[in-house]
Amino acid sequence: MLSALIASALLFDFLNGFHDSANLVATMIASRAVSPRRALALSAAAEFVGPFLFGVAVAVTVGKGLLDPDAVTLPVVLAAVWAAIGWNLLTWYFGLPSSSSHALVGGLLGAAVLSGGWRVVQLRGLFTVLLALFFSPVLGLLAGWLIMRLVLFLARGATPRINTAFKRGQVLTSIGLALSHGSNDAQKTMGIITLGLVVSGAVDSFSVPLWVVVASAGAIALGIASGGWRLIRTLGVRIYQIRPVHGFSSQISAAGVIMAAALAGGPVSTTHVVSSAIMGVGGAEHPERVRWGVAAEMVRAWLLTIPATAAVSALLLLAWRTINR
Repeated sequence: MLSALIASALLFDFLNGFHDSANLVATMIASRAVSPRRALALSAAAEFVGPFLFGVAVAVTVGKGLLDPDAVTLPVVLAAVWAAIGWNLLTWYFGLPSSSSHALVGGLLGAAVLSGGWRVVQLRGLFTVLLALFFSPVLGLLAGWLIMRLVLFLARGATPRINTAFKRGQVLTSIGLALSHGSNDAQKTMGIITLGLVVSGAVDSFSVPLWVVVASAGAIALGIASGGWRLIRTLGVRIYQIRPVHGFSSQISAAGVIMAAALAGGPVSTTHVVSSAIMGVGGAEHPERVRWGVAAEMVRAWLLTIPATAAVSALLLLAWRTINR
């Protein structure tokens, strides 16, 4: 069962990267700053490096801070991961940029509460996780608005040639965004695998092994390189008509919020932050041109994610118990 959990967690990690590739490259591609293949390759490389540069604080929060490891079983963790995988595939199919982080947290809560009641949940850790997940989109929106206003002020009176500078700048900002994504999202899988190692007795204490870091970083980087084109179209075209200045501003905004959260150990949703940053950037220039209807669809998916995956993981755990009676 431990082997099944590790394989499932790495599959979730791959799908997380596949799902979130839109967050990293959509604005670059939409603004024609970089070709699609180059954008994905560049982001995948930076994604792999991220966890090695900025520590594993998020992995500790997810694997040790949310649930009591002594009260969790391998079937609970496995049910949570499969619920999150199913949700990722469903929202990818419909082109909705939902949160892999929310899906994983919902899955863990649903299965754990069914297994051991609310005593299994560490309320302080739950508060930290929910605070990071729900307030990061607000910070992304505000950061996008402020950065865009600042860029427009500094670039006032500039000729159209400044778009060349913004396009080149997006190469650097995209690397920063991919590094921040790797230092946050890849660590959620590290936390899950390490939690499984602790629960199974394979390790004595919660400490992320190097092979777990390498495997998780590699899986999510491979997912990024594969590219989720349905979601790239949603983020790059359907929310706001992206030009180089918008891509540049939204990437700086999102990277700053995500990196700050990673260093603080807060597992945020990159999808939420990037989407909100794009809205903030568009709202700073032409609020009436932001397709708020698409934003409303995304918000509904966000609100549904945790309860839906909690219910699915609980049902999966019930099915497991029924089969193994």
